[in-house]
Amino acid sequence: MTDASNEDTKKKFREALERKNHQAGLSTDHKDGHSKAHEAHGPADHKREFRRKTG
Repeated sequence: MTDASNEDTKKKFREALERKNHQAGLSTDHKDGHSKAHEAHGPADHKREFRRKTG
């Protein structure tokens, strides 16, 4: 591989990375700090009770 083609490849990858980072900066994924999941595990005051089987 020649130096010119190697530099050209590096330049293409650098430009692609810059485009990717620019697109990622435009998204608004939960930057407001609120989660979509609320109360995922049910009420916390309920305690499970285990009883032995009789019979």
